[in-house]
Amino acid sequence: MKFGVVIFPSKKLQDLANSYRKRYDPHYSLITPHLTLKYSFEATEEEAREYAEKLRRVAVNHNAFPLKTSKISSFQPVNNVIYFKVDKTEELSALHNEINQEFSEQNLDYAFVPHITIGQKLSNDEHSDVFGSLRMTKINLEETVDRFHLLYQLENGSWTVYETFRLGKE
Repeated sequence: MKFGVVIFPSKKLQDLANSYRKRYDPHYSLITPHLTLKYSFEATEEEAREYAEKLRRVAVNHNAFPLKTSKISSFQPVNNVIYFKVDKTEELSALHNEINQEFSEQNLDYAFVPHITIGQKLSNDEHSDVFGSLRMTKINLEETVDRFHLLYQLENGSWTVYETFRLGKE
């Protein structure tokens, strides 16, 4: 089975992201808007239980922290992904790093760039048009993150929560 670790933002930020995703993201119906802490990986049910135990310990080591989105950006020319840029804070980086250390046998494909995807799998022309019209949009939302989630992928390709971990809580 495939698993991943994410932060789900507030409903307000999810609604804003979905207002773009329903037009520009073919994964719109498969997963709620999220910030990825650990990219998808294969694991058995038994391994997932072990990972969940590790993630519980990670959660206790971190307190709730602010999450701030500041603008719309893109990963182009690497790929045609458009996203809400999330400010990279010390707390967010520390959480990301500790989670990925627990999964050290799995390589990180990319440097950690905190973001919430709003468009992907766009052609070069589509990307240019959409990003051109959105790049000056100001996104200035701040909220508090107090939990993260271990997800698993269902047979139909959609993702659902396996377990939720509250920050700073035993």
